Amino acid sequence: MIEFWTNPMSRGQIAHWMLEELGQPYTTNWLSWGPDGHKSAAYLAVNPMGKVPAIRHDGKVVTEAAAICLYLAEAFPQAGLKPSGAALADYYRWTFFAAGPVEQAVTAGAMGWKVPEGREGMAGFGSMDATVNALDQFLTGRSYVCGDQFTAADVYVGSTVDWGLLFGSLPARPWFEAYAERLRDRKAYKQAKAINAAKTAELQG
Repeated sequence: MIEFWTNPMSRGQIAHWMLEELGQPYTTNWLSWGPDGHKSAAYLAVNPMGKVPAIRHDGKVVTEAAAICLYLAEAFPQAGLKPSGAALADYYRWTFFAAGPVEQAVTAGAMGWKVPEGREGMAGFGSMDATVNALDQFLTGRSYVCGDQFTAADVYVGSTVDWGLLFGSLPARPWFEAYAERLRDRKAYKQAKAINAAKTAELQG
């Protein structure tokens, strides 16, 4: 059994989608924001950062949405969410590209941070334009990160693109939109979204 900690209005939705794709039993611990929830002593014992999502499986805790996606694909090979052979290069590269440069670029944009001219090499993402162009160039003409095979990389990269389009933190380029629409049509995506929407409505009263 997988134990899962999340809040419905968080990056926990990424791990929740992955769990639905996995098709394995899991229990969900819904956390509120604040000292009685994600900053409670009980949860800080799970993740000292007090961030969601987190999972526990076989006695080990895994945090960080990208790590959770890749771990679960490895731990449950029967789900067919980890590729093999040459496809592993794109699988790892673009999952960590989304978790690194794309995440940094989007955060910098949201905070209004500017990389000083001539110092792009000191920033992990270089520039927003360079990051977006690299991701767009890679995804153009592809169904999924690993070509025609849907994998755990698409849960993470796809969530990044999906949220970026929804919140306007990524530009609405044609292949981003086509990729996001393809993923939104997946049964597990819809199930995870419905669960989180229902919980959000419950919490908002």
